Amino acid sequence: MCHTVTAAPDNLQWNAPGPRQAAWLSASGHPVPRRVVEADDGMPADTAYRLACEGTALLWRGDFQNARQLLQAMARRWDRKPFKPGETITQTFHLYRQAQLQRARVLGMLLVPIEAGFAIPLRRAPDVRQACREAYGELHSEAVVSLRELQGVIGAHEWRKKGVPVPALNARIHPHYGVFSPVRGEYVELVAQAPLPRADCAFDIGTGTGVLAAVLARRGVRRIIATDTDERALACARENIDRLGLASRVRIEQADLFPHGRAGLIVCNPPWVPGPAHGNLDRAVYDPDSRMLRGFLAGLADHLEPDGEGWLILSDLAEHLGLRSRASLLDLVDRAGLRVIDRLETRPRHPKAQAAADPLHAARLAETTALWRLAKH
Repeated sequence: MCHTVTAAPDNLQWNAPGPRQAAWLSASGHPVPRRVVEADDGMPADTAYRLACEGTALLWRGDFQNARQLLQAMARRWDRKPFKPGETITQTFHLYRQAQLQRARVLGMLLVPIEAGFAIPLRRAPDVRQACREAYGELHSEAVVSLRELQGVIGAHEWRKKGVPVPALNARIHPHYGVFSPVRGEYVELVAQAPLPRADCAFDIGTGTGVLAAVLARRGVRRIIATDTDERALACARENIDRLGLASRVRIEQADLFPHGRAGLIVCNPPWVPGPAHGNLDRAVYDPDSRMLRGFLAGLADHLEPDGEGWLILSDLAEHLGLRSRASLLDLVDRAGLRVIDRLETRPRHPKAQAAADPLHAARLAETTALWRLAKH
């Protein structure tokens, strides 16, 4: 059965057979599909894949587990397409990212309905109510969500429940949906091992889960102000700091980069790759026009105590991809009235660094993560 759907800014509208509409849920910021057909267990995977590639979304009315299998079948069809690299690693990066965005768009075309309270009115559907509340808040009307996003919401809920082990804390950090998880622990280890300056107060800029603020508190810094602009991150950091019993030392504040005042140590782990963020979840990885990096360096000297240090935690992956040069980074440091005291580095241990089939394998293999110790001139 195929009924064309039109879309309002925040609602999906369709005929079934009469006019219907439901709220469009997308924590990732994806736009409302403009064309939709209803689909069920009788739709072949080839047909579903063709429609999705053409920009037509599929509103599922069949068995939930069959929808999961259909999504896997659509992914296999996309992944069989050969990827043609560019002439340079930079071109290859842009082509690969474009291909991944197109893949996400196509696979995001399989939609499932959700009732008020986040019950899924499909056969063999799991109970996703708590996971959805954590990601979306409350829902008082019918809604529609991408199955691919819903799977991400469910996965994030599981990570939030069990937490991510952080050896530097001898504890677990519990990331919320949409907040960068410290699964790549090498940057946390750098903060745990770097020589600690004398500092009664430290700032953690862009705290995310609060993991670096917690590490500094466990290392003995008596007062830490951790900032972020994102409401999800602020709630996540507060929960983790409370869980670890560090609320008396760590204060969480909403701020664009720096809080008021000065500190003897200021730490920042900005997104590592300069470039546009396509959706809310991209902002943990991509820093449009290096805004956060530039803002941190430009404001660091004014917020440091005279003998204080700034710690910039940054991967050099962007350098290996040709997106930023080491010279341009050092120029930003110099123009901000700063000098480099030391640079501590480590190799990443994430799976992509070992995946030879990845078109960006050479850049990932050469990548290092560094903690730059900076001071005023």
